[in-house]
Amino acid sequence: MFEPKKNDLLDLSIEGLSNLGYGVARASGGEVVFVQNALPGETVKAKVIKVAASYSVARVEKHITTSRDRVENDCKAKGCGGCVYRHLSYEAELEWKRDYVKNAFAKVGIAATVEETKTTGATVGYRNKAQYPVQNGKNGIEAGFFAAYSHRVVPCDNCRLQPPVFGEIVSFITAFCNKSGISAYDEKSGKGLLRHIFLRLGKMTGEILVCLVLNGKGMPKEEAFAKELVERFPNVKSVQISPNERNTNVVLGDSFRTIAGRDYIFDTLCDLTFRISAGSFYQVNHDACELLYGIAKEKADLHGGETILDLYCGIGTIGLSMAKDATRVAGIEIVPEAIDCAKENAKANGVSNAHFFCGDAGKTEQLLQNAERELGDLSGATVILDPPRKGCAEELLHYLAKRGFTKIVYVSCNPDTLARDCRILSELGYEIGTVTPVDLFPRTGHVESVCLLTKKGAPNAK
Repeated sequence: MFEPKKNDLLDLSIEGLSNLGYGVARASGGEVVFVQNALPGETVKAKVIKVAASYSVARVEKHITTSRDRVENDCKAKGCGGCVYRHLSYEAELEWKRDYVKNAFAKVGIAATVEETKTTGATVGYRNKAQYPVQNGKNGIEAGFFAAYSHRVVPCDNCRLQPPVFGEIVSFITAFCNKSGISAYDEKSGKGLLRHIFLRLGKMTGEILVCLVLNGKGMPKEEAFAKELVERFPNVKSVQISPNERNTNVVLGDSFRTIAGRDYIFDTLCDLTFRISAGSFYQVNHDACELLYGIAKEKADLHGGETILDLYCGIGTIGLSMAKDATRVAGIEIVPEAIDCAKENAKANGVSNAHFFCGDAGKTEQLLQNAERELGDLSGATVILDPPRKGCAEELLHYLAKRGFTKIVYVSCNPDTLARDCRILSELGYEIGTVTPVDLFPRTGHVESVCLLTKKGAPNAK
């Protein structure tokens, strides 16, 4: 059987598309080949650049035929690996994301009903958070984004996904560091000071948080830096330092020190004002987040008498957005800083029926102890799940089923772990309702999804 070798030239017909933006083809011997810059329906001549045990990776040397869905890639940061669908029309991208969700469920043996991907239609400038790794270049510090599957920085200060002001701030910071003799951290040697530039924006307020992640406790000329930054960008309301001296891929350190302004910024979401700290979770696409939360609320089907149990609640955004249509909200989150923000957010918005508690979703026996000590039995609550990409701990799913929660609204940023968790819940007696994909990350390979799971015998899921 023919097996591709590195540097082989292959004539390939592209049959599919991966969530990383690679065309999917098969070599003459049947081996899967992932092809950079190739779309379904195209025929290409491609050079093999990597051979693994069960697949190969190739790059296009020549397009023999091209897809009608192909568009010009307008990104200047070639090779950063972020916008994996920028060579694909947005209409086709939405359909492929729907297929991604459908295929994730099919892989676990579930024929789920998946709606068309919902979107606001905005594909540029939508991100309100950015993390810029830095490196030492020929002319000093350079900021940008990691190339795909590497820690090589592709210099870029004008990303199409970020608001233009982010690029201006990054340019200011690198210029200040170069002028002040501040070097970039080198992970091989462990030397150098500046590791990352971390930015957050309140889209509706315009407020900006700037956090420098340092390989040390502080940096030279901190006061001068903060003063010049705020004078140049008056919307910067928080300037912080996060020490991170560990040999780790984790961006932020464990602590934050404010050197100018507040230790948080404000934004308005779903007609509520939220206080956002550097370390707390907040959806990166404001308008699409409102769309997502609206769909989650619709699936929850609230009538005013329900209790909401908001697990992985972060700074309380989902629970607070539903609070006026429920009797009470109980939010659980493992990050103490986020819980502090959630409590402040409830207070700032005059929401008196929302209560927030620290808890670890993986430690189910203690998960609701504090909440139920204060609020009483929560067994009849409508559960909101919004876990990280790794999905829910299986112990949590068994715990929810054991407690007999009737309705679970699952908000997911990873179709594969959503499908896995839905299969587990299905085996525990839950019916899976219609799955709704929502495009919070246009031009990238990520897609959010929302579905309602109901205990068998309960009203049909939406």
